[in-house]
Amino acid sequence: MPEITGYHAHVYFDAHSQTVAQQLCEKAGRLFPVEVGRMHAKNVGPHPRWSCQLAFAPDAFDQVIPWLMLNRQGLTIFTHPETGQHLEDHRDRAIWMGEMLTLDLTIFDRTGT
Repeated sequence: MPEITGYHAHVYFDAHSQTVAQQLCEKAGRLFPVEVGRMHAKNVGPHPRWSCQLAFAPDAFDQVIPWLMLNRQGLTIFTHPETGQHLEDHRDRAIWMGEMLTLDLTIFDRTGT
């Protein structure tokens, strides 16, 4: 079994929900040991919507995930582990809060890197 070295929670938003998403991400950054990424007002990587990434260590999972569940304000959040097997992490090991969307997994080669 691969080792989980961290997690990424991608908070999805659009032009109408960008302020709510930014406030959510900033608050998560104040409350928890998470690294708050940039607010991408365009699709980045495999993500089908604009997003902001929250990166955190495995020992923060039990704090961050329940808080996001209760405070997401209708936003869709896609969370996946970091094991180095990128395809599997995004395709097979993800947690969705809200609408399940289709990722563009073509960016990952067959080895998952």
